[in-house]
Amino acid sequence: MNKILEVLKKISPFHIFMLTLAGTVNAFGITLFLMPVKLYDSGISGTSMLLAQVTPDALSLSVFLIILNIPLFLYGLKKQGSSFTLSAIYTVAVYSVMAWLITDVLPIDVSIASPLAGTDLLLCALFGGVISGIGSGLAIRFGGAMDGIEVMAVIFAKRLGLSVGSFVMVYNVILYILCGAVIHSWILPLYSIVTYGAALKTVDYIVDGLQREKAAMIITARPDDIKKELMAQFGCGMTLINAVGGYSGEKRTVLYFVVNRFQVMKMKDIVQKIDPLAYITLTEVADIFSINQDKT
Repeated sequence: MNKILEVLKKISPFHIFMLTLAGTVNAFGITLFLMPVKLYDSGISGTSMLLAQVTPDALSLSVFLIILNIPLFLYGLKKQGSSFTLSAIYTVAVYSVMAWLITDVLPIDVSIASPLAGTDLLLCALFGGVISGIGSGLAIRFGGAMDGIEVMAVIFAKRLGLSVGSFVMVYNVILYILCGAVIHSWILPLYSIVTYGAALKTVDYIVDGLQREKAAMIITARPDDIKKELMAQFGCGMTLINAVGGYSGEKRTVLYFVVNRFQVMKMKDIVQKIDPLAYITLTEVADIFSINQDKT
């Protein structure tokens, strides 16, 4: 108990607020857009929605979310740590309570159609996916999680020779096949794949940020000229790394330089004009952190 209290003290009030917001947003996306038209979320949330449909009314979505998610989070306690586990359980609890309030307490009719999108399956799939994706993304960004299947993916994916993303995708494919078999129709499971895609993309934007930068590694024999021109054109610094050609054994310099997507072509033109033999690789970066304001 004392250990739990120590962990809770380390979680800031701001993070608790954001996790509360994450669970609330996710509940709105699921209950106002997906559940009314029988679309399915992904992971344990989607599994809970399917089970809630085929079991007595007393076993609602909120009940299955708790029953299925919490054991998975506790199972992954050693792998993920107590801070993550408690944050994830709290987020799922908020999601469950808010889903119960919306469906059973608040004067909102979600029994037949979405209060906002009616029975339009495409609108419900897209908006339900985006809104639930915002909730899931916020949960991940602030140290929690909305779905226990991600914990299982971290634990078992490597043992099965899969990546975490592939593990989750395989689980969801199996889930949607089961949904189609249970309801004897493939229309709703297919639209649920649209929901999954929209949610997945939204989670990426929330966790990694909307502004994606490009990190360029420029291997050149004329580093000083390229450095001078790039710094003059873009007004930012870069890092120079000494290197040796693996085949030729000749000395080269690697320039590490971060630009936004609109500056990529201009950067390429500058480099190729100065050194046509320069070798450029580009990788996408999401978050850039600086300890101080000095340029390196």
